[in-house]
Order: sequence, then structure tokens, then C-alpha cells
Amino acid sequence: MAQSLTRMNPASLPDAGAIGYSQITIAEPGRLAFISGQVAWRPNGEPAPESLAEQAVLVVKNARAALDAIGASAQDLVMVRAYMVDMTPERLDVLWPHIHALFDGAKPSLTGIGVAALAAPGLQLEIEMIVRLPS
Repeated sequence: MAQSLTRMNPASLPDAGAIGYSQITIAEPGRLAFISGQVAWRPNGEPAPESLAEQAVLVVKNARAALDAIGASAQDLVMVRAYMVDMTPERLDVLWPHIHALFDGAKPSLTGIGVAALAAPGLQLEIEMIVRLPS
């Protein structure tokens, strides 16, 4: 099977690969899935935890559940967007281990976006994904 995704970090751009993502991802023709932003909500309606680290664990769990539902894995991620309330370098330091856990060695393209608020009070993190479905 031909490789469906090509990851690039050209020398003319900062080396994003060194910190766990790619500047460019090229997806070969095929079906794409667009996964809505996943937050720290649970199927039973239990409230989101207060800490960013605990929310990140749930967000990654929900993101993986969405990937599993379509038969995909981190290796199929084309683009990931992480929206974070009050994005600071210190809060990004809390988030990185969880992003790396979600990526499981893959290095998809990634954009981090600082926001004033998310869909509900108390939510601190939301991750949306574009996935190339495996053949």
C-alpha cells in the first residue's frame, strides 16, 4: 500500500518535528473525516474536571474514541487544532505530554489557538481533527 500521508519540515521553516508535529502534511487522494472539537465532557454528563491536565486526559480519551469509531489511528491524522483558554507557555507545557500521547509518535500538522472561552463554562481545551481514513 502506498503511503497516504507525507510529513514535511522544510529547512526554510522552523523544525516543528523536533517538538512533535509537522509544518506540512500532504494527504494522498482518499476519504477524509472531519472530527468536531472534543472537550472534557463524559458520556454520562459528569462535569469536566477543574484542572487543565485532567481535562487534557479526557479530551485525548474522547479524541481517541472518535478515531476508533472511524477505524483510524494517530497515524492517519492530517491536521489537528487545539483551542486553549488562556494559552500561555506554562499552560502549553502542561498540554504537550497529552498532545504527544494522542499523536502516539505521529507528527501531524498542528495549530494551537488561544481563545477567551469554549462551548461551556469551565472548559479549557478543545481538539478538532482532520483524518485521512485508512484504505
